[in-house]
Amino acid sequence: MKRGKFIVLEGPDKSGKSTHAARLVHELRARGRKVVHTREPGGTAFAEAIRSILLSNEYTVHPLAEILLYEAARAQHTHGLILPALRRGEVVLSERYTMATLAYQGGGRHLAMPLVRRLNRIATSGLVPDLTVVLDIPGSCLKTRDRRRKLDRLERESLAFHRRVREAYRRLARREPKTALVDADRPKEAVHADLLALIEKVL
Repeated sequence: MKRGKFIVLEGPDKSGKSTHAARLVHELRARGRKVVHTREPGGTAFAEAIRSILLSNEYTVHPLAEILLYEAARAQHTHGLILPALRRGEVVLSERYTMATLAYQGGGRHLAMPLVRRLNRIATSGLVPDLTVVLDIPGSCLKTRDRRRKLDRLERESLAFHRRVREAYRRLARREPKTALVDADRPKEAVHADLLALIEKVL
């Protein structure tokens, strides 16, 4: 059976990943594609349990402990959900994957990029997405978008932290293979059209 396609939506907090992912999944399924919609951290029961710890405002987490928890969740997610779906020939659309760790723990936390990349490779057994799309928004959107939602531990980080994360994403989008940068600070219809065009090329 032909291997499926692995597509990842990346970007800073509140960049619209969940909104656009849900719409893309709906449209792809309407076209007859078998699609697995997932997220990081999460995707399996074990990884979702780790997610609840990582995003809880109850804890102060050391950067090294933080990245190891992310990678533990990713290993379970990759081997328990993503790889089996790809072997079945399905499309996997994930909200975040390894680039998020490069942007948040590498760019935001100042952990050494070679260390982050090595841990990513270990957790994923070298799995690389067929397409990664970075949704880019200004840092000001963190406070203006979806104001009713309670902020999690990462969203509560300083403006300087979020600026570092955004800049890391922008650098990575320019340098990493199979990666595209999309301006998400536009009407949803325009962003969706760009995303769908990029995905169609991969499929």
